Amino acid sequence: MKMIVGLGNPGEKYKNTRHNVGFLVLDELARHFGATFKLEKKFEAEILKTTLTGEEVLLVKPMAFMNLSGSVVRDLVNFYKIDLSDVWVIYDDIDLPLGEIRVRKEGRSGGHKGLESIIEELKTDQISRIKIGIGRPDDEREAEDYVLESFENDELPIIKTVISKVGELVLVALEQDNLDSKSISII
Repeated sequence: MKMIVGLGNPGEKYKNTRHNVGFLVLDELARHFGATFKLEKKFEAEILKTTLTGEEVLLVKPMAFMNLSGSVVRDLVNFYKIDLSDVWVIYDDIDLPLGEIRVRKEGRSGGHKGLESIIEELKTDQISRIKIGIGRPDDEREAEDYVLESFENDELPIIKTVISKVGELVLVALEQDNLDSKSISII
């Protein structure tokens, strides 16, 4: 079983913010599968179970806030007995320019609190991840405020293309049973 975790914050207030691109990618995948997420209260997550090329796939949107995502991921890994090499995490990266996608199989959190929480709870940094560039603010806004803002109108076409591309990347990787490290630039 593969587990694809999209990071974000729960609630309407955060729905289309930069910090929620992980959720947005999973919503795109749900549309592809023609399925919807179901809230699993015991796991504090919205979950979609599906099958692709004969393998079960678990799409997970933790409903704990971003910084507490690790306990949700840990509980699901333990419950479903998922090998850590089969856990893929999708999240925003302020240090990558908007339109950049970077896939890595391991590494530190880079200061991302959601990934840091997962690394701490799973006790390893050998977690595959897909980082989606959201860029840094070009003004005096604090990073904490910037990531919780919606995308600007001129950014929307770029992020929509990125979300679609990451969805395609995940589907191909699932079909090939391999998520290779790579960098992709949309713009």
